[in-house]
Amino acid sequence: MKRIISFSVAFILLLMYAVPVFATDGHDPRVVDNAELLTQSQIEELTEKVDEISERQQLDVVIVTTNSIDGKSPMAYADDYYDYHNYGYGANKDGVLLLLSMEDRDWWISTTGYGITAFTDAGIQLIGNEIVQYLSSGDYFGGFKLFADEADRFITKARTDKPYDVGNLPKAKKKLFDAKAALISLVIAAVIAFVVILSIKSKYKPVKFQPNASDYLVSDSFNLTGAFDNFLYSNVSKTARSDSSSSGGSSTHSGSSGTSHGGGGGKF
Repeated sequence: MKRIISFSVAFILLLMYAVPVFATDGHDPRVVDNAELLTQSQIEELTEKVDEISERQQLDVVIVTTNSIDGKSPMAYADDYYDYHNYGYGANKDGVLLLLSMEDRDWWISTTGYGITAFTDAGIQLIGNEIVQYLSSGDYFGGFKLFADEADRFITKARTDKPYDVGNLPKAKKKLFDAKAALISLVIAAVIAFVVILSIKSKYKPVKFQPNASDYLVSDSFNLTGAFDNFLYSNVSKTARSDSSSSGGSSTHSGSSGTSHGGGGGKF
C-alpha cells in the first residue's frame, strides 16, 4: 500500500513539473525590449498580442529592440537573434522578426521559412514605411502594434490568396490624426497670426476714402508706349512609365547558422 501511495505522489509531482516543460516551445519571449523603449504594461500588452497571432498563424512574430548591434549589420544581427534564440514554427522555422537598433536608428525585418513567402521585398518596404511614421516620432509602442497587425494581415493574405507583392500591394496605412496636437498647433498659429496683424496694423496709416479711382493716381505717372510678347523657351518633363512586369518575390541570403532568410530594412 505504501508503495502505491509513494508511486502516486511521485507521479503527481512528475506531472506538476513536467507539464510546464513540455508546454513551452523553448524560445525566448516574443517581445524583447533591451533598449527599454516600452513600459512594463506595454510589453505585456504587446506580448499578448504577438503570442496570439503567432500561435493562431503558426508563424512566430517577434519584436526585438537593442542599443547596440555589436558591430554587426542590422541584417546579420536580426538573423542571428532569430536563429540562436530558437524562434520559428515547424521544420522550416517559420517566422518574422522586427529589429529596432537605437545605435544608428536602424530597423530590419528578418524572415524565415514561410515568412519569406508571406513577406516579399516589396511588402517589407511597405510595412517599414508605415511603422517609420511612428518610430521617427518616438511612438515605439504604436509602431510595434502596427507591425504586429500588418504581420497578421500579410500572413493571412499569403495563406488564403497570394502574398502581397509588386502590383498587388495594399494601400499604405497612414498614422492616425492626432487631434490634441493639431489643436495645440492651431492655437499657436492663431496667436502668431494675431501678433503679426497687430504689428502691421500699428504701422498702417489709413487713406481717406475717395469716390473716384482716378483720385488715387498720381498725374502723368504711368505711360504705356507699347506692348509685345516674346516666346522664350519650352520645358518638357518626362516620367518613366512603370513596368507592370517588374519582378517581385523575396530575395534570400544565409545567416551565420546556415539558415536561409529574407528581409529588408532602413532608417527611422
